[in-house]
Amino acid sequence: MAMGAADIVPGVSGGTIAFITGIYFRLLEAISAVPEAVFRHLFRGQLKAFWTACDGTFLLCLMAGVLTSILTLASVIGAALEQYPVLVWSFFFGLILASVWHVSRQIKRFSPRLAVPLVAGVVIAWTITSLTANQLNPSPVIFFGAGAVAICAMILPGISGSFILVILGMYAHVLSAIKSFELVHLGLFAAGCVVGLLSIARLITWAFRHFHDAVLALLTGFMIGSLNKVWPWKETLSWRINSAGDKVPLTEASISPLSFAELTGQSPQITGAIICALGGLVLVFMIEWVGQSRRRQEC
Repeated sequence: MAMGAADIVPGVSGGTIAFITGIYFRLLEAISAVPEAVFRHLFRGQLKAFWTACDGTFLLCLMAGVLTSILTLASVIGAALEQYPVLVWSFFFGLILASVWHVSRQIKRFSPRLAVPLVAGVVIAWTITSLTANQLNPSPVIFFGAGAVAICAMILPGISGSFILVILGMYAHVLSAIKSFELVHLGLFAAGCVVGLLSIARLITWAFRHFHDAVLALLTGFMIGSLNKVWPWKETLSWRINSAGDKVPLTEASISPLSFAELTGQSPQITGAIICALGGLVLVFMIEWVGQSRRRQEC
């Protein structure tokens, strides 16, 4: 459910949540095993062997939580971002900042060569979060393609799939399809997600097996670069009209809390922002502590 809630928010990645909760590698392995399990077991009627090979119970529970969260929390999170944007973004800023520390700790051997993928990750994520949103006509092909591209971002810590949808101009259309329960569009989007997920999971799994530390350095860079998107204080440079006819920000720039107060005339809520950011930090540390305790018990 936490992954689903994160995927709703443009700027926060469900992959980040999977990583800090300790299920990221199990998720990649399970998804990567699905195609082979389909041909080796499912087509032969070996349902139990298929379920075991692709870690079916784990994937079912995970997907049920993600879908439940998306269907129930989309409106709640949207309302919270509208009413308390500085506080909500501050919480996610602290969450991702702590995740940077958590992911970097998984690197087995630090070396100067890791600076290359680290910097590359920062540049890529920072560039993506600085792109201007476009607007696509929501045709069936576009829904399928948006699903395939967005899910690839969602599985990568530090890159937000929902923000990719914002850049493509499909975020409002997908949310509208979810709220209206448009089965055709949702089905096409889900099919795109399945195709993209099976492709990217196998690629990431292979990369981790052969370039473990370099991939972690790249993912750490992604998270550092994504902090630009979740910075709580923004100046709106241009606006657009969404599909509902509402005026929403098109391009934004990160500014200091003092500049925010001067430009908007609103309180920067610095104290509340710090508390919320610390809440995100503490949450990650608690999750990691619980995960370590469980691993020690299993050993």
